[in-house]
Order: sequence, then C-alpha cells, then structure tokens
Amino acid sequence: MNKIKVAVLGATGSVGQKFIQMLENHPWFELHEVGASDRSAGKKYRDAVNWILPTPIPATVAEKTVKSCEPGFESRLIFSGLDSSVAGEVESAFASAGYFVVSNSKNHRTDPDVPLLIPEVNPDHLELIKAQKYNGGAIVTNPNCSTIGLVLGLKPLFDNFGLEAVNVVTMQALSGAGYPGVASLDILDNVIPFIGGEEDKLENEPGKILGELTGDHIRFSNIKISASTNRVAVLDGHLESVQVKLKSKPDMEAVINAWKSFSAVPQQLNLPSAPLNPIHYFYEDKYPQPRLHRNLDKGMAVSIGRLRECNLFDYKFTLLSHNTVRGAAGGAILCAELMYKQGYLG
Repeated sequence: MNKIKVAVLGATGSVGQKFIQMLENHPWFELHEVGASDRSAGKKYRDAVNWILPTPIPATVAEKTVKSCEPGFESRLIFSGLDSSVAGEVESAFASAGYFVVSNSKNHRTDPDVPLLIPEVNPDHLELIKAQKYNGGAIVTNPNCSTIGLVLGLKPLFDNFGLEAVNVVTMQALSGAGYPGVASLDILDNVIPFIGGEEDKLENEPGKILGELTGDHIRFSNIKISASTNRVAVLDGHLESVQVKLKSKPDMEAVINAWKSFSAVPQQLNLPSAPLNPIHYFYEDKYPQPRLHRNLDKGMAVSIGRLRECNLFDYKFTLLSHNTVRGAAGGAILCAELMYKQGYLG
C-alpha cells in the first residue's frame, strides 16, 4: 500500500519524540513533516530537539526542517503532542482547515462532539466526527494516560457485570510529567501525593468513554469514581490500586476470565499497533510491576493482578499500563489506525 503522509506537532517535546520513535517503520503511516514552536521552526530537527529517548533519532527525521504549527502542511493526518497551553487553538485551526487531528492533549477532550477514544472500548464514538463543524476536518482525542489503563481494565467488568462505583489510587511514573519533569530533590527518597488536574480527569473521563452514543452526543455513564494520584520514582509505567463495586457480583474466576478473554475491534481488524491481548492477568502475588511488565505486547497492553475480595467494595486489584506508549503516543496512533481502517480519513 502507499503509505499515508502524517505530521507530528509538538515534535520536539517528550510526547512528540515518542510519536516519532513509534512511527518509524510504521506499515501504514509515513512521517512526512514535523512542527514545533517558533523558536524551533526553520531549524533541522536534530538541531532543534533535545532527544531524550534511548534509541537514536530516525535518520529520515533528523534532517527534516521543523515547521511552524499552523495550517499549510502537506500531510492531512496530524498527530498532536502539543502542550495544553497552545494545543486548543492550534488543533482547532488545523481541523478547520480540513486536517484530521489526533491529539494527546487535554484541550478538546470534554468537547461534546469530540470522541474521547480508546479503540478497544468505544470505537463507535468515532461517529461523533460527523457532527463536527470543521469544514471536512476533525479532532479526535485520546484520554489521560491513567484513564486509558483504568478504563481498559474496567471495560470487561462494565460489560459483563455492571459497574456502580470505583475507587482508584495511582502511583504514576516520572515520564508522565514530561521533560524536564519533576526536580530530583523533590522525588528522590520521596512520593509526591499530588498531580495537578489528574484526579479530575480520572473521575470524569471514564463517564464519557463508557457512555452511550445517542445521535450526535454521548450519554455519560453514571459510574461514581473517586481518585487519588501520586507521583513516584519510576521512569515509565503507571500502577493503579483499584476497588470496584459491581451491579452483580460474580466469583473471582469469572472476573479473571472476563479480563483474559477480552478482545475488541482493534484485535479483529489486526491493527498494527494493537496488542494481541489487551489485558494480561497474573496470578503471582507480586505482579504486575512497572519494570517487568510495562512493555508487554509492544507496551500497548494492560497488566492486572492481585484480584481479591474487598471489605468495602466487591473486589480490589492492581493494574499497570505504559503511560507514554499506551497512554500517549501509541494510544493516539492506534486511534488513527482505527480511523483509517474504518474509512474516517476520507
């Protein structure tokens, strides 16, 4: 097939770099253009970026000239890793000019006509694109990094047993704070029990994702969620301690089987970035662990373990997902693959 030309906005930032790394040798997409701030525009990418990833800058990208983040790109499919301080207006401008924007930024996640997409969970929400007023363009967002892992773990429970309430406590990796991130004197020998805006996202985004598409809007699910978020001294991988109250309580093996048998549209369509198994369950008491399990299934799967009875809710368990792969660039690329395969890119 002829590859689709794509561009990355915010290409010099940590999320933008992850997009570039993951798009190298992609079977469907060719990274054609990179965009960044005015101070980087006009420079060769290798001269504009402080590359922080362990693999080299792809040779085909290093010599590209960085463009300003404004319409005029040749690529119609745009991945946005822009900082939220500028993402909202820039993404709207591109969509209004006829581009398809798949964004990792928070700015448009709550827009009623913008899909908040996890391809295994709510692929039908892509129909919202048809209600957007962007002159042939569109915006699709992926959720917060912690939300993606949480909702992937909740989806089989929601579908099979009903879900009434969730309590979640996160232990979030340093890479989630971007670069340069958290100061070493703050995080070494320490845990920071606050991440700005994270608790609101975890408590509100699942309602939209697990909601029902009704015409040109989403009827939110009414699950009650309480979240507490913490920054810990781990490089990659968000670990979450989750308690759930179900509408009908099954036995533990039924819950585990629901996770282990979970498969969805990305697996059926064999999308390039889709994990073979979206959820891996571990019976070992000490699993999952970020260092051991964050890269399972290309870093796109969720790992779950320690399912047990809960004295306050029905069950509690531990969940792990890779925040910069599944929770950021990889999740957005999977969204674009689904859009392409289902004909939403025109």
